[in-house]
Amino acid sequence: MFTGIVESIGRIIELDSRAEDARLIIDTADLELADMALGDSLAVSGVCLSLVEKHDRSVVVDVSAETLRCTTLRDLHRDSRVNLERALQLGERLGGHLVSGHVDGVGTVVSRDPVGESLQLQIQAPRALARYIAVKGSICVDGVSLTVNTVSGAEFSVNLIQHTQAVTTLGALERGASVNLEADMIARYLERLLGER
Repeated sequence: MFTGIVESIGRIIELDSRAEDARLIIDTADLELADMALGDSLAVSGVCLSLVEKHDRSVVVDVSAETLRCTTLRDLHRDSRVNLERALQLGERLGGHLVSGHVDGVGTVVSRDPVGESLQLQIQAPRALARYIAVKGSICVDGVSLTVNTVSGAEFSVNLIQHTQAVTTLGALERGASVNLEADMIARYLERLLGER
């Protein structure tokens, strides 16, 4: 479980394709690794992955064919920047919203417009995911917890303050970029519960 509050921007050191799977070696920059153990979860641009190796300033994670198929991790290359977040520990502050790291779909940045000192991103979500996106609701974009500002069909907008632009990869997104999207899990569970009636 994660919060969508990015702790560090990592960099792909090596990407090793293995049949249909892949192994990533990630420079974790200033991410604190001392309390992490093999098998622990790490959100990599919003995708929950398990540590298979840990070094002083880097980690190794394996990515399944299914994860590659369903996320933007398939587009990574050497030197790609990724948002990193360690799993939530009980008793910590919950600054964003509850995020599972299970990507619901890949969206596309339709536009990026400065609004004062902020940046507004307009994102096209997959049609099946649109029903879970609500104005003033939460959405996770590449592992970043954000508030939805507007919704029009399958398109929605989010606002990035300067801090978010500086400490995540979102500020560098260009028009046409693909992003991992995870809808608010409460909306998904509500739909399931109501659908059973």
